[in-house]
Amino acid sequence: MSALLTIKDLRAGYGDADILFDLSLQVARSEIVAIVGPNGAGKSTAMKSIFGLLNIRAGSISMADTDITGWAPNRIVQAGICYVPQVRNIFGEMTVHENFEMGAFLRKGDYSASLDRVYELFPDLKAKKKTTAGSLSGGQRQMVAMGRALMLDPKVLLLDEPTAGLSPRYMEQIFQISRDVRDSGVAILLVEQHAKQALAFSDRGYVLAGGRNRHEGPGSALLADRHIAEMFLGG
Repeated sequence: MSALLTIKDLRAGYGDADILFDLSLQVARSEIVAIVGPNGAGKSTAMKSIFGLLNIRAGSISMADTDITGWAPNRIVQAGICYVPQVRNIFGEMTVHENFEMGAFLRKGDYSASLDRVYELFPDLKAKKKTTAGSLSGGQRQMVAMGRALMLDPKVLLLDEPTAGLSPRYMEQIFQISRDVRDSGVAILLVEQHAKQALAFSDRGYVLAGGRNRHEGPGSALLADRHIAEMFLGG
């Protein structure tokens, strides 16, 4: 499959400190790619760099055939990339439905088809459309955040720790919804602390450590590698 999102030799960080060193990865159309690795590996930094939230000191980011390196987040959204951060990712005082409507703020014209598709992906939320989002469970709030991002009909969805703090039930539900999103034609790049579970359901994975690529390959192959499991996945 041809690459949709391409990161090449990326060097970025906070202030004067580099966190990422020559990071390279690709995401193809309709593919789930997981970034895993120990704490401090640079996983979330990679997501923020892709979405234009950090200064990039070297390397490039391309969406299809367009170089988007250094673009502001609003332009990146218009290029087809949406980002769901780990925290502060919903409007808690608004209803579920209002959150989805806010997700379509950059859309022009009728977005009812997108709204129908989001409710189809998240049937648990359809019955709670008038419920204040902040009163929902952690898993349901994460669904609201994902649904709001999908209202913009992205080509690539960036998910930063989508299952953090969730029960096993909701973790599996978020993973299954991610598969459904992929099957609908949206590529997904996600960061996960639950490395083994993420690699088990992802098409491909990248193992980061110290801000550098250490390993990459099909999720099943990375899981089956005893050295990778012992060194980077907790045994």
